[in-house]
Amino acid sequence: SLIYDMGTEVAREFLRMGIQMNFAPVVDINNNPNNPVINYRSFGMDRENVARKGVAYMLGMQENGVLATGKHFPGHGDTDSDSHKTLPVIRHSRTHLDSLELYPFRRMIHAGVGALMVAHLDIPSLDSTPHQASTLSKPIVTGLLKNELGFRGLVVTDAMNMKGVADYYPPGIADVKAIEAGNDLVEFSKNIPKAISEVKKALKQGTLSKKDVYQRVKK
Repeated sequence: SLIYDMGTEVAREFLRMGIQMNFAPVVDINNNPNNPVINYRSFGMDRENVARKGVAYMLGMQENGVLATGKHFPGHGDTDSDSHKTLPVIRHSRTHLDSLELYPFRRMIHAGVGALMVAHLDIPSLDSTPHQASTLSKPIVTGLLKNELGFRGLVVTDAMNMKGVADYYPPGIADVKAIEAGNDLVEFSKNIPKAISEVKKALKQGTLSKKDVYQRVKK
């Protein structure tokens, strides 16, 4: 109830400033003591605890007029590297991910979270493409999150200037790949004019469809 109240107060202060959306809460399970980037941002190591408190924070915000964003799908808790600086690799099986990392996201979706943010993670059991961040992966964003888990809210990328993406794809190309993967909102594009130019090029070439882009915009 205190965390719900915190979400309510965050929403009140956000709305005073004219902000309608918050990139929170973190619902990663902090199951790696060497994690340099999630650690105390997480509600802890227990999946039930993380899910329950993440849902409470989300409801506190959303029931008071601010859209919440659960992050970092499909789970950034079990890494010992920082996706701001490199592309972390998670080598767990799909079964393991189902039983632990994905659990809080399922709970958030069931509770009606408005948006989810996708992490920059290399997860071979979900997409075997070398050096492919989950943000840019159609099997993960469209296949797993949208089709399998049935998420219909806004799908947001993590910041596109982070090295987990920027070290492998140039500005603009990365943005197009994120949209092709199924993201609705590209956060912190490294070069906005270049991104717009590459999106237009992809529309002309047919790798992106107008219908898809218009659906994202309307959403």
